[in-house]
Amino acid sequence: MQYQELEHLSNPEFKRLCGVSRSTFREMVEVLRPPLDRRGRRGGQTKLSVEDQLLVALAYWREYRSQFHIGVSWGLHETTVGRIVKKVEDLLVKSGKFRLPSQRQLYQPGWEWKVMMVDVGEIEIERPKKTQKRYYSGKQRCHTLKAQLVVDLETQQIICTAVDTGRTHDFKVLKRSRLPFVSSQLCLADRGYQGFAKLHPGACTPTKKRRQQPLPKEEKQHNRALARLRVRVEHVIRRFKIFRIFSGRYRNRRKRFDLRLNLIAGLLNYELAHPS
Repeated sequence: MQYQELEHLSNPEFKRLCGVSRSTFREMVEVLRPPLDRRGRRGGQTKLSVEDQLLVALAYWREYRSQFHIGVSWGLHETTVGRIVKKVEDLLVKSGKFRLPSQRQLYQPGWEWKVMMVDVGEIEIERPKKTQKRYYSGKQRCHTLKAQLVVDLETQQIICTAVDTGRTHDFKVLKRSRLPFVSSQLCLADRGYQGFAKLHPGACTPTKKRRQQPLPKEEKQHNRALARLRVRVEHVIRRFKIFRIFSGRYRNRRKRFDLRLNLIAGLLNYELAHPS
């Protein structure tokens, strides 16, 4: 289905189909048009318009069908689909418009009293040919990659990400990322981050139940209040899983996973900052 055939769709239907709103789609097209539009230029001419090439990439992220099936739908060879997706990803990342703030944002003035949330999502991958133990997650009972997200509680925007192997503990992923938290910043985390307060004085984690001793009423209330706040990071992870490339088994090469994670995170931030 070409872009001209989507004019009859309403804005919610368009977002259900592509994963992004119409305004975000138009902004992405403006970024891609100068390098991808070859009308009037020397050399080979592309079969698809800029809008259609972006639709191919969005269909790959949103539906995560094989490149062969997408190529059959668009009348393209599967290798052409792979080149289009890679070219679109590289150009969107290079533009800087859909880039994450990065860890340096935590040092900026006005962020001293911000409240952060940190959590890890696991994405299943194909079984590696080598070093299988590094990627095997006992929790998920399969080989996975872990994606750590640091999210602003107020705006729910993603500040930075980190990627590690499935066997690595969530707290170890956090220590390896070496996030530059300011002492006045409050950081909310789940039960898997016990001991976080030793690294950051503003860390807040649930109180763990002691063996054969019930939790006092005050600590139960603290855990419930923390869960009500921290559930927002779960909502952010849910927004990632709208794109099936992050909700199903990841079949691509692992070296490009970090780039795609940051690109989708930048798109989600852009949609929050520019609601349609």
